Amino acid sequence: MDDAETSSEELLASAALDAVLRPARVLVGGLGLGYTVRALLADSRVESVVVAEIEPAVVQWMRDGLVPSVLDDDRVAVEVGDVRDVVLAQPPASLDGLLLDVDNGPDFLVYNENSALYESDFLAECRRRLAPGGVLTVWSSSASAALELAIRETFGRCEVRPVPVRLQGRAEAYYVYQGSS
Repeated sequence: MDDAETSSEELLASAALDAVLRPARVLVGGLGLGYTVRALLADSRVESVVVAEIEPAVVQWMRDGLVPSVLDDDRVAVEVGDVRDVVLAQPPASLDGLLLDVDNGPDFLVYNENSALYESDFLAECRRRLAPGGVLTVWSSSASAALELAIRETFGRCEVRPVPVRLQGRAEAYYVYQGSS
């Protein structure tokens, strides 16, 4: 989570919004500081956002006002739990967008268990939850050929968007990966 460089979190949302004609129902994996959710809520076409956040403390920070909250918007529902469980609980073809901003991406995991989020089996479950024309966007702190391949195998194609960022005075890049149903 970073409150100084938020462009890639906002691109995660705008890439999904731009790819879907009617993004009424969206699921976001990872609440973080709320930048992705806030960008989604700025679009009047978004009717509901389900947020999966594994860390109860992150949700509580927003509820306590320690960070600007997105939780007071009636369109937002937070599920405290593993994003895999939250995704699997969604009915097939029920989501217009599924946005994953979990961990640091597949190559720099904080929780080794999250490696499954970036593999074909879980990505296929994500695709099953997407309505026709729905989109999956995935944030990563680094380029990942394996993630690009897994999305391409699951969705038929994968768009990769590098996002230039400045981190501690250095030019770096984050990445947004996208597949559409």
